[in-house]
Amino acid sequence: MQEPEITEELIEAHGLSTQEYAEILRLLNRPPTFTELGIFSAMWNEHCSYKSSKKWLRTLPTEGPQVICGPGENAGVVDIGDGQAVVFKMESHNHPSYIEPYQGAATGVGGILRDVFTMGARPIAAMNSLSFGAPEHPKTRQLVHGVVEGIGGYGNCFGVPTVGGEVRFHPAYDGNCLVNAFAAGLADADRIFYSAASGVGRPVVYLGARTGRDGVGGATMASAEFDDQIEEKRPTVQVGDPFTEKRLMEATLELMETGAVVSIQDMGAAGLTCSAVEMGDKGGLGIRLDLERVPVREEGMSAYEMMLSESQERMLMVLDPAKEAEARAVFEKWDLDFAIVGETIAEDRFLILHNGEVKADLPLRALSGNAPEYDRPWVETPPPPPLGDVPEVDPIEGLKALISSPNYASKHWVYQQYDSQVMADTIRTPGLGAGIVRVHGTRKALAFTSDVTPRYVAADPYEGGKQAVAEAWRNLTAAGALPLATTDNLNFGNPEKPEIMGQFVGAIKGIGAAVAALDMPIVSGNVSLYNETDGEAILPTPTIGAVGLIGDLDAAITGTPREGHVLLLLGGEGAHLGQSALLAEMWERAEGPPPPVDLAAEKRHGDFIRAHHALIEACTDISDGGLALAAFEMAEAGGIGMALEPASVPALFGEDQARYLIATDFDRAEALMVEAGKAGVPLAAVGRFGGDMVRLGESQAPLEELSRLYRESFAAKVT
Repeated sequence: MQEPEITEELIEAHGLSTQEYAEILRLLNRPPTFTELGIFSAMWNEHCSYKSSKKWLRTLPTEGPQVICGPGENAGVVDIGDGQAVVFKMESHNHPSYIEPYQGAATGVGGILRDVFTMGARPIAAMNSLSFGAPEHPKTRQLVHGVVEGIGGYGNCFGVPTVGGEVRFHPAYDGNCLVNAFAAGLADADRIFYSAASGVGRPVVYLGARTGRDGVGGATMASAEFDDQIEEKRPTVQVGDPFTEKRLMEATLELMETGAVVSIQDMGAAGLTCSAVEMGDKGGLGIRLDLERVPVREEGMSAYEMMLSESQERMLMVLDPAKEAEARAVFEKWDLDFAIVGETIAEDRFLILHNGEVKADLPLRALSGNAPEYDRPWVETPPPPPLGDVPEVDPIEGLKALISSPNYASKHWVYQQYDSQVMADTIRTPGLGAGIVRVHGTRKALAFTSDVTPRYVAADPYEGGKQAVAEAWRNLTAAGALPLATTDNLNFGNPEKPEIMGQFVGAIKGIGAAVAALDMPIVSGNVSLYNETDGEAILPTPTIGAVGLIGDLDAAITGTPREGHVLLLLGGEGAHLGQSALLAEMWERAEGPPPPVDLAAEKRHGDFIRAHHALIEACTDISDGGLALAAFEMAEAGGIGMALEPASVPALFGEDQARYLIATDFDRAEALMVEAGKAGVPLAAVGRFGGDMVRLGESQAPLEELSRLYRESFAAKVT
């Protein structure tokens, strides 16, 4: 097959700038082949190279005594004691999900699960963070249905519980939805598998499903803005098969027990290209591949197609040759392909052969470790003007505006499509705060949460970045968990625009300050840039996924309020309405500064909650919607009415940070008040649970009426 001529149009179609192509010519001292152009395109795009973000990602705190493996591997690894580790990561599948919602979301789940079991961990939990356009936008319903069904279809078939997440709607996502997928698994702390190749002349082995043409060029597409030619990109979306992935996981974990694995890497973005290059680069070795040995499911595939295919459910490993027969038998037992497709070599070389013909011969480290790195110009986001007057509103009407919005209504329609109980270790299911999963066979549990408030980040990236971490800290704490570490999914627009790059820089600085102060290092993550359509960017959405440890199940805070329980507010009365949910939902206003985040107060108040968990029946953090929404959600979960004493709009709906709402009986409430006085923590009784009415100050409504509105609004408005 004759390869196309390298033209300016072809270079541009591969997402390479004029300067980058000039650097390719300098490195090679010749024009690249078509296959080489594709390889450079895949490895030097934003999705794989982090060329616009590397400078700033290096500033994030990534270390701590609990960290076994930080960023740079397939997933982060954190010690949870007793020789065990939790392995976790969050990644985006935004562009594929907009183009083909079901498969885009499904393969996002598949990819993040592979990241976890590639490290030697058995997945035990999944989450997702979803951002869609306005509910009335003509594409939103299709996207919601496709994405939710894709997540459920893949995760349920694979057999991992989905235990948490978030769903939001805003017109800024009309042309570019966000699908961020999280997975966590358990492994022995001394049995973690890494991707760095070692040993010259060792076999490079292809594992799993066969290669097809689906997903060719997917990583490059993920690093480009959308335009009116979006439908033409549909063939770049992969197709997933969760049953094959399940077999691949079992085969991989069994293979790891044989001692045959020297290094291993899943084939995700850029497929065979990225997995081979990363293994070689991390190990300081070259790689030779013989593509005629690659198992394919379509005839006549070119070297370009095989190298850039993103067909799912595939792995690449470096094998101990003495264990070849044993390793092959494992994969044949699971009816999966096992093919030696190359070997490690001493030279800094990525050599690709197809039927004896050289299709690519490149310096390997130039593709990965020495990929372009940019210091993009950026401008600081200007501070928002002060918040103007907020109209008076009946508190119950304000609450109704929140609980009837798809942003704050019950997401039961979403969660019911996910299997949250498979594996039988789930302690708390989605919709009730942080998800909790027991560490099988022990008294320990892990808590999981995903958080960000994009309107805060848009108004003040630094404070918004801090707040995303602080809210994750509070959600874990409210479940009785000690926050351990975080993963991030940094979703932004075009970094070549200084104002967008300024959002990114500000958010990174805020995230860095918060994870340092709260001892929640970033151990893995993903950057998703160019989330724009026709020049319109999404809201900056740096999602924080966080994991916490409950050392003993007795320390978990999972109760619901009962008749006569006292409502205690830890952290002081609310006052801050800038960028609040009430402003957005009642009057469509996004005004004023977001609430400032006092990290010392966050730490102090969170530590107090965990230290006194035995005195707490139920607990939630206060964030969107303030005290009123937090108290209503507790009442609704317990099926019991409640009365709040504060009557002013700021006190009820202010979104001041570092605050929790606690439900407990009278005697334990008194004991908590005494302990709070000793610790210097502001704690006050603000209401009581009981009856069948919800009362905010002097305004009230039947709980049954509000519950119906809360439970039915999402499906009515979005599906």
